[in-house]
Amino acid sequence: MHDTTTTNGNRLVRDIPSPLDERLDGLKALIPEAFGEEGIDWERLRAALGAAVDERPERYSFSWAGKREAMRLLQVPSHATLLPAPDASMDFDTSENLFIEGDNLEVLKLLYKSYFGRVKMIYIDPPYNTGNDFVYHDDFADPLSTYLQLTGQKDHDGNLLTSNPEKSGRYHSAWLSMMYPRLFVARQLLRDDGVIFASIDDHEVHNLRMLMNEIFGEENFVATIVWQKAYVSNMTARHFSDTHDYILVYARNAAQLQIKRLARTEEQIAAFTNPDDDPRGPWKAENLSAGKYYSTGQFEIVTPSGRRVSPPPGRYWRCNQEQYEAWLADGRITFGRNGTGRPMLKKYLSEVGDGLTPNTWWEHEEVGSNKEASLALKALFDGQDVFDTPKPVRLIRRMLELTTDPDSIVLDFFAGSGTTAEAVLQLNHDDGGNRRFIVVQLPESTDESRTIADVAQERVRRVVRSLSTDTPDNVTPSEGQGFRVFRLAESHLRPWTPADVSDAESYASQMSFYDDVLRSGWTPTGVLFEIAIKEGYSLSSRVERDERITTNAIYRVTDAEKDQTFHACLDQAIDLDSVRALGLGTDDLFVCRDSALTDSLAANLALQCRLLTI
Repeated sequence: MHDTTTTNGNRLVRDIPSPLDERLDGLKALIPEAFGEEGIDWERLRAALGAAVDERPERYSFSWAGKREAMRLLQVPSHATLLPAPDASMDFDTSENLFIEGDNLEVLKLLYKSYFGRVKMIYIDPPYNTGNDFVYHDDFADPLSTYLQLTGQKDHDGNLLTSNPEKSGRYHSAWLSMMYPRLFVARQLLRDDGVIFASIDDHEVHNLRMLMNEIFGEENFVATIVWQKAYVSNMTARHFSDTHDYILVYARNAAQLQIKRLARTEEQIAAFTNPDDDPRGPWKAENLSAGKYYSTGQFEIVTPSGRRVSPPPGRYWRCNQEQYEAWLADGRITFGRNGTGRPMLKKYLSEVGDGLTPNTWWEHEEVGSNKEASLALKALFDGQDVFDTPKPVRLIRRMLELTTDPDSIVLDFFAGSGTTAEAVLQLNHDDGGNRRFIVVQLPESTDESRTIADVAQERVRRVVRSLSTDTPDNVTPSEGQGFRVFRLAESHLRPWTPADVSDAESYASQMSFYDDVLRSGWTPTGVLFEIAIKEGYSLSSRVERDERITTNAIYRVTDAEKDQTFHACLDQAIDLDSVRALGLGTDDLFVCRDSALTDSLAANLALQCRLLTI
């Protein structure tokens, strides 16, 4: 239940709403008669749906041990916040790229209100569940506590990450329970024309396909890409050498997804020639026969040499005789240099469009391999081995080139060493785009001195520095190509719990909640970003103090992406003249402590602007 108690004006909602709230609201608007005082009346809902309800005892479904608990986790609102870390950032004031440290489920919940329906592309490289990987064990009562344990803010009675050995009876179930809520929230962040790419191997590809069918809808499955991750066979393999991974591709709405074409290589363009000086320009010969049956595709063709030619056994001409005669008259049929070869159809470079339709076999020569990725990362870190099995930048870049626009938001919530961030920066550098990345990584330790998040952040810093000194002459460098760091943390707002009126000490302690709603150690920037998150502002919002006003510290938070602004004062007492000096209108939002307002001041502010209290 959200805390919406109001003393003066409207009270800031403490918890980010569950993604399921949107579904319930939609269902209530569509079938209001199915809701009663206690929530959904299932009998009424069944009656309203009629024949659409499948009540057969046996039906096709996908389930696993723990699925109900994984679904329930979605309903747990986030009690956390994202704390800005300017010291760990690069160009915090100007960058719109985001690097977030913390458990990705909590982070996704916090991003939900601000980024709902805004992300164009998601790429994830989750744990493959091979037995050596780690699986997130979510705490259903307090999911933030696991992150606090890992970062030393709580003791280690429980661990966030544990190995998932194959001998476990819930080997697959535990992995599916980890993936389900994360993918569910991620789908809500995608634009209607958005797309998600998910890397996986043979261990869980079948389960992930079923899981994504359920979350995204089977009709929104786009493709299964097979990526050649290695090009040298493992001679010690027991049966077969594993040289590929899978990448599952799903759309938010497949009808709206547009996949771009791949640019032709110089070698592919060189295949088009013009040996007969055809005025339509370079061409290459294509087979005139096809394996697909055409009822009118069986006829004889007479070559210029007088030879009669029929389709090869089991094949058919890809046209009828009338179409063939039209192509022949138009000079689109070739019989080779001497006119004695089999008939072929000319395919002109000028008529084949802007590029090639991508296929589902991605060779290492085109998109890189695991070895290429490891060597490139090692070179970037001056010969240090800092991360195992990173993905190649060219692999992620291929996805970006096929699906994103110059201003797209790209999300990766299993960021690892930061390959997605580097791919975004490189593509922006080469084409002048302003794509923005949001990457999320758990600060899992790699050694005594640093975490995976530290490695990824340092990688991005080095990439930015290297790109800034090597900008193509025909490209205008994008500004703010650094990144803002945010860290998952406890809310600045003290939790409200019902007081025990029979215990005077407990009651007095709880009533002190109203003296100062903010926890000790709070900072204005941290509190302002928490307010921004809860109000649905982007994490790229700008926070500035209004220097015109000296009687109070008043801040302006501006989200240029959504064209919205609010003003806030976190002082213990507020001078009405300070607020009047802002010149706020009735549509402007002003946020302050509830305890800072007298009844008279609250009444005046409510008439002047929209008042929100904490």
